[in-house]
Amino acid sequence: MSDVSVTPVLQAKGLVKEFTQGPAVLRILSGVDFSVMRGERVAVVGASGSGKTTLLQLLGGLDLPTAGEVAVQGERMHTLNERARGVLRNQAIGFVYQFHHLLPEFSALENVAMPLLVRGVPAGVAWSEARAILIRVGLGERLQHRPAKLSGGERQRAAVARALVTRPALVLADEPTGNLDGANASAIFELMLELNREFGSALVIVTHDERLAARLDRVMVLTEGILRERSA
Repeated sequence: MSDVSVTPVLQAKGLVKEFTQGPAVLRILSGVDFSVMRGERVAVVGASGSGKTTLLQLLGGLDLPTAGEVAVQGERMHTLNERARGVLRNQAIGFVYQFHHLLPEFSALENVAMPLLVRGVPAGVAWSEARAILIRVGLGERLQHRPAKLSGGERQRAAVARALVTRPALVLADEPTGNLDGANASAIFELMLELNREFGSALVIVTHDERLAARLDRVMVLTEGILRERSA
């Protein structure tokens, strides 16, 4: 039996992603190898259009590679059908995006409880867990507010709470502070680091902000389809 403590939460091997545009084949990723251990915090940086979001979608099983494989907690994504990949995402991965993606017709409490309800957690437990983490991120007075009634910073706090309410092994964040002003961006970033330490989730953040990237354990640079670790 493998030692769980030395098994990567996330492992990508030989990832290639190509898109066909008429007669042309556009290669976005060219053999990416990448692994992240439990509790580790990693930044992915690169120029606009370098493929950072494409990489994150592959790592989260939202898309499949042209070649290569991604494993989350030892489960190889490409061997699973769409339903099984969805179950794995719900069980093991939390997503935070630049835009909050909260459902507008539901309250903050309902939005945050939803991943637990989808998992089949009893409703009372789901509401209790969602309420607790919303209080934890400073939204205890906003539980019944719909997204339209929340500020931009509050909406992103709710999105972080939704991503972490399931205590996922892995959190994937795509420019999570990119749509916020400086003060809110700093507050959200600090919140994500604090919850990362508290829950022990691995954290992979795509960001343009070099100051934020420099505060993580490793910085990976995506250039011309190749991901390389930046030396200290």
